[in-house]
Amino acid sequence: MTLIDGKATAARVLEECRTSLTSLAASGVLPGLAVVLVGDDPASRAYVGSKDRTCRDLGMHSLKIELPASTTQEELLQVVRGLNADPAIHGILVQSPPPKHIDEAAIVRAIDPAKDVDGFHPENVARLALEDPSGFVPCTPLGCQRLLMEYKIPTEGTKVVVLGRSMIVGKPLALLLMAKGPGSNATVTVAHSRSRDLPAICREADILIPAIGKPKFVTADFVKEGAVVIDVGINRIADPSTKSGYRLVGDADFDAIASKCRAITPVPGGVGPMTIAMLISNTIKAARQIHGVAG
Repeated sequence: MTLIDGKATAARVLEECRTSLTSLAASGVLPGLAVVLVGDDPASRAYVGSKDRTCRDLGMHSLKIELPASTTQEELLQVVRGLNADPAIHGILVQSPPPKHIDEAAIVRAIDPAKDVDGFHPENVARLALEDPSGFVPCTPLGCQRLLMEYKIPTEGTKVVVLGRSMIVGKPLALLLMAKGPGSNATVTVAHSRSRDLPAICREADILIPAIGKPKFVTADFVKEGAVVIDVGINRIADPSTKSGYRLVGDADFDAIASKCRAITPVPGGVGPMTIAMLISNTIKAARQIHGVAG
């Protein structure tokens, strides 16, 4: 069984980004990422802080905007419009989830598609479906694909089951893996909460990708011998033995299925680090496209 190391792979992606930044600097371009946080959710605050630190470590322009939970829809839209017009900003991310009174879909639609490095704007979703390389692919699906490619796990002609149909992971990941090209050309099934006999569907998978947000949901009867499992889930469960009182687990029961797997990602340390790395990569791509600098 191969343990797929997301931290090491993310580090390689960031080194590639560092090289690209040096190249862009020679053209007078400094990529800039703006991350907007509304409210004080601790997990979101930690995630935003990690993105900001990564940008600064690479020498990118980083703008972190923290707004109170009382921020209105119009106030947030004004912030987004200002970032759309800011020539120093090439990537815009409004951290999800926002407070309940915010219409998140309307905020996503307000972001300039050329700066939508999260890949959630309808124009970028369409570009993904049309296999237009100028669009932006959501960072977590892109990270999953990079892990498969890094570990030379073939996707062409293989059966992939994506467990979850969200617009953040499930649907874009299915589009990405069924597209033409390296790391794709797979036969993809998207299973979800209304699918009948989920274990039987998942046992058909050469590559199983749980992304449903249910801790340890995927057990041994979901996984066939020799399958690859890319676990997107990151869930907190109580654990009195730890200092924090909790620990992180995936959507798959790692201990129950690892022995059946050809390869598997751990949680933490698997897909998670890849998401930020691909965000940085997308921001550099946005800067290149906005300034017309070849990559």
